[in-house]
Amino acid sequence: MKIGLFFGSFNPIHIGHLIIANYMAANTDLDAVWLVVSPHNPHKEKSTLADDYTRLHLVDLSIENNLRLQSCDIEFNLPQPSYTCDTLAYLNEKYPKDKFVLIMGGDNLATLHKWKNYEWIFKNYPIYVYNRPDADISAYQNDANVRFFDVPLMEISATFIRQLIQKDCSVRYLVPDKVAEEIYKANLYK
Repeated sequence: MKIGLFFGSFNPIHIGHLIIANYMAANTDLDAVWLVVSPHNPHKEKSTLADDYTRLHLVDLSIENNLRLQSCDIEFNLPQPSYTCDTLAYLNEKYPKDKFVLIMGGDNLATLHKWKNYEWIFKNYPIYVYNRPDADISAYQNDANVRFFDVPLMEISATFIRQLIQKDCSVRYLVPDKVAEEIYKANLYK
């Protein structure tokens, strides 16, 4: 299988994430997209994250009826913070028959040179990029290992959603209904 890996904190998962994941699953040559819940991105503060399994549960709730999308907790058992190169090496050992593709925004592609072992990642894995406004990706425009997609984007973020929740404002339509219900039921992000 050809599997797209869409990494994220998903703190919480929102409609913008789901639009990207579904677009990549439905409109590319990928057989499936795994939403890889990262327990600790080295570029983010861990103290702001909801519990790992809570975030995984919210991802599961949001994709429960889409057979081409799957949650992935592979990084939960790896050293933290999570580095993509380590996760890819582990996935190759665990799933040697599958081919993995990285899914990322143009903003991440523009900073890929700052990632641990980025040369190895770039050499060994195709990268499917959804365009982001203001991301300078001109250096990669002619690279055979990078494919660009015009995915519909929404200007919402998990930070914005957490801020709304803290102000007791509605997040309806920003996150799937079941995710919103679980957030309020578990009193998350207060």
